[in-house]
Amino acid sequence: MSVALTLLALIATVTAVSALARRFELPAPLVLVVIGIGASYLPFVHPVQLSPELVLIGLLPPLLYAAAIRTSLVDITANRRAIGFLAVGLVIFTTFTVGLVAWLLLPIPFAAAVAFGAVVAPPDAVAATAIARRIGLPRGIVTVLEGESLLNDATALVALHTAIVAVAGTVSLGRITLDFVWAAAGGVAIGVAVALLIALIRGHIKDPVTDTSVSLMAPFAAYLAAEELSASGVIAVVVTGLILGHKAPIIQDATSRLNERINWETIQFLLENSVFLLIGLQLRMILDDIANSDLSPSTIAVFCVGALAAVVLSRPLWVFPVSYLLVKPTDERGQRVSWKRSAIISWAGMRGVVTLAAAFVLLQAAIPYAQILVLGAFVVTAGTLLLQGLSLPWLARRLRVRGPDEREDALQEATVLRSAATAGRAELDRIVTSDDDKSIVAMLQRRGETRANAVWERLGSAEADETPSEQYRRLRLAMLTAERNEVLKIRHEGTVDSDVLAAVMDTLDVEESMIDRRSGRAEPIGDRTLVTPARTAGECDDLVNAPESAVPLTPEGCVDCLREGLKWVHLRLCLECGNVGCCDSSVGNHATKHFEHSRHPVMRSFEPGEAWRWCYVHELLG
Repeated sequence: MSVALTLLALIATVTAVSALARRFELPAPLVLVVIGIGASYLPFVHPVQLSPELVLIGLLPPLLYAAAIRTSLVDITANRRAIGFLAVGLVIFTTFTVGLVAWLLLPIPFAAAVAFGAVVAPPDAVAATAIARRIGLPRGIVTVLEGESLLNDATALVALHTAIVAVAGTVSLGRITLDFVWAAAGGVAIGVAVALLIALIRGHIKDPVTDTSVSLMAPFAAYLAAEELSASGVIAVVVTGLILGHKAPIIQDATSRLNERINWETIQFLLENSVFLLIGLQLRMILDDIANSDLSPSTIAVFCVGALAAVVLSRPLWVFPVSYLLVKPTDERGQRVSWKRSAIISWAGMRGVVTLAAAFVLLQAAIPYAQILVLGAFVVTAGTLLLQGLSLPWLARRLRVRGPDEREDALQEATVLRSAATAGRAELDRIVTSDDDKSIVAMLQRRGETRANAVWERLGSAEADETPSEQYRRLRLAMLTAERNEVLKIRHEGTVDSDVLAAVMDTLDVEESMIDRRSGRAEPIGDRTLVTPARTAGECDDLVNAPESAVPLTPEGCVDCLREGLKWVHLRLCLECGNVGCCDSSVGNHATKHFEHSRHPVMRSFEPGEAWRWCYVHELLG
């Protein structure tokens, strides 16, 4: 019963604190750590010890897998140099830097100090990206932080194992190199093998529930197989997750993908937030363990502060030289990335549960003053979470480093949906026959166009009237509520079989889940004019030859809508003659009609703060 009550209290606290933190725009990981520290001193809260087995086998694999299946393999590959220098080079640099500081401040062997350095070297896979996404950092920075935090644990754990072996005896450079190479190569090989095996199994699975069950086994299968062969279980789990996430659209059907996404998001939410609460709950137990230490309190305090300072400072000391001398990052236009990116990355070094779990390994290895080292690991973990976690949003605002413009995202999303709709329309034209109902064919053609138009409508002035997609969302949701209430009324009367009613309710739920919940126009970041993103911009002769702008014939709006008394959603400017027409979501659809009549190929958005162009002939943004 006590275990059940403990789990209930843990989940309830995590859920309530996370909800409140989201409401008041506070970083949930930091709030949970603080609450955990305070709760550890409450008389009715029993000590909760994080054993290495619980964290490294029970918590780490599912957390890494949940993050990996949502991480883009393409983006990780594109940033592999930066990620490699952080996940391997920075971890090794931090290990020896912190190890040197610990060796100078405590009476312990150098190998034991290096073991402590390996414990505190890897930033957390959860904290950095959770905070980065919450404050809206650029995607390039988030990708690098995700890739680093997914892979750096492997480097740190290999370094820790080597240092512990060195404490007991001697270890050669060749043995260290061989262990590291096998950990990396073996982890990758096992991860690929497990991913291919699961992909093969999924090819024979049609039931979404069975598919999700296989997914839940994937991280543990990869981790345990790799660890059994003395390879890196961390790398095996990450590789498995990256491959399966990348191949999901091919090897899974839509229902299975949705089920897997919801299940793993729930698991990740509960585990990652529980982890931060558990970190805070460790404090009292750690302090009790060092109460009888023969070291003076001042020595312990100086060591803890020195370790925290070494961890914090070693990151910028590595990031800035490596960024400018070796990585030399460039943006999508091929231009050098601002130093501000390096500044943000150098300050996003929050530690987490892996550091504490690895610290408890030191207790089992009979390392001198292990209790003091565990306290140092806690101070580093809590200190980086509070110091860097709280100041990172301020630093991003101070440096004016902002996330992606919502309008730019909408423009790219609309482009992709337009291409998909064009491909779908071409396939429909290929397979349709004279026997097919023309009204059904017309309805299918409209569906693809409507889906793309709903995203185009997120552009334009935020003060504009309700768009067609917003109007559809509002009216259809009201209808679905009434329909569901009627079904509930019938269920209460008991005149229809419950299985039939459940099937009807499922139908209504599926339709409601398909309605786009995003409402309102995308908010711009600052006063930046929206142009076509470089990676999305196409090029054709019409776009190359078209001017950047033209003198509008009717600056007050769509000439045809004004004449016909219609309302428009967005305005488009013909770059050849200056005609102003309304978009495809508008009732008149006059911009497209102008192209069909005049064959003028290129138009530009005539909305305030927008300068993107569109070629009707080649269906390209430019």
